[in-house]
This record gives sequence, C-alpha cells and structure tokens, in this order.
Amino acid sequence: MHILLTRPIEDCSEMIIKFQSLDHKVSHLSLINVENVQHEKINFNDYGGIIFTSSNAVKNLNIENLNKKLICFCVGSATEKKARSLGFQNTIAAEGNVSNLKELIFQNYELKETPLLYISGEIITTDLDQQLLKEGYAVKRIINYKVNHTENFDENFVNELKQNIPDIVYVYSQNSASSFLNFIKIYQTENLWMNTNLMCIGEKTSSILNEIKWKKIFLFNPGEEEFLLYKI
Repeated sequence: MHILLTRPIEDCSEMIIKFQSLDHKVSHLSLINVENVQHEKINFNDYGGIIFTSSNAVKNLNIENLNKKLICFCVGSATEKKARSLGFQNTIAAEGNVSNLKELIFQNYELKETPLLYISGEIITTDLDQQLLKEGYAVKRIINYKVNHTENFDENFVNELKQNIPDIVYVYSQNSASSFLNFIKIYQTENLWMNTNLMCIGEKTSSILNEIKWKKIFLFNPGEEEFLLYKI
C-alpha cells in the first residue's frame, strides 16, 4: 500500500522505517511547523506534577532549574520517551488518549492542594485543564509553542503525489487537518481521494476534512497506526 504520513519528519521517521520494512510505499508531507512561544518564567518547585499532551510541549520546555523528580504525566509513549530524554525520572504514560491520561491523573495524583503544571500548545483538542479544575485539582496551564501551517510545498513531490494518490493518510491534529485541506484545495485535488482511507485522531480532526470524499474514515490513537493497516 501507499501510505502518506503528515507529522514533522522527526516525529515519524521511525514509523517510516517500520512501514517500509513491511514493504509499503511511504510518502511524507509535513503540514505544520512548530514555533516556540515566550511565556512567564516557571518555578517548578511550586508544582507537584507536570502534564504533557504532546511531544512538542516537551521539546519547547525550558529545562533551566527543572525539578526532574516531578511526577510527569504524558499522553503517550512518544511523549514519555521525549520527557525521559530531558531527564524526567518519574513518568506515567497513557495510550495516546487524553481521556485515559485524565484517568491516570485521578489514580496517581491525590494532592489536590499542590498544583499541577500543564504545558501545552496554543490550540488543544481537549480542555484538560478545565476538566481537572472541575474535579478539584489546582492546575496552571502555560502555553510554550504554537503551530504554523506549511505554505510552500515541493512541486515535484506534489506532481508525483497526484500521479500516485495514497491508499492511506494519517492526520494527527486539527491544525494538520486544516493545513491538509488547504493543501488539497491549493492543488485542486479534491476529487482524487475517493479511494483513500483517512486516519484521524479524534472526531474534531476528521470533521475538518469531511467535505472531501474519502473511501473510509477511521479514528485512532497514537500507537495504533500499524494495527489500522489490517482493518482496511
């Protein structure tokens, strides 16, 4: 099968190698780029735990004066791996799902009087901080990155893609979905995806691309990419 991956290359290089080892053709289209956002200085000693719902939040964290023994809640294994690379020692990872992450916090963090620090991007799919506040937790959200849409694409790559439209496309966020829709419209390929299976994280992501006619739309969590190959 021909598979199109749309995450930044550093986030999907291992997956490219994995799919190629399974004899699939893999194309890569980076739809977004991440920009650091300046924010207030963080005193990590004021918090009992830290929450990451994306590896980008970890990558853009200023680790000066970081308390690496903080209990660190990560949305998935890739985010946990990145957190551990910064030296976090006490990490707990969900299965790529914010709802599961919230349950892990309920199970493993009872000190509601000690605030949690939630590091995130400018746009989030789920208002995790607000949900935790409603449950009595003290939560401070700090935005440390924002996402910009890719505007310039390699014309040779686009022409090759038009000649060989992928069987599967993986889209990981609302930002990426918006950028992909823009890409489709710019290059007037709206009618070329009818035999393509669209894989999206969450309904909010898939809804952005609903105006395009796809073969099927699947919802998935990070880590399930290979499993989905056997469902189509």
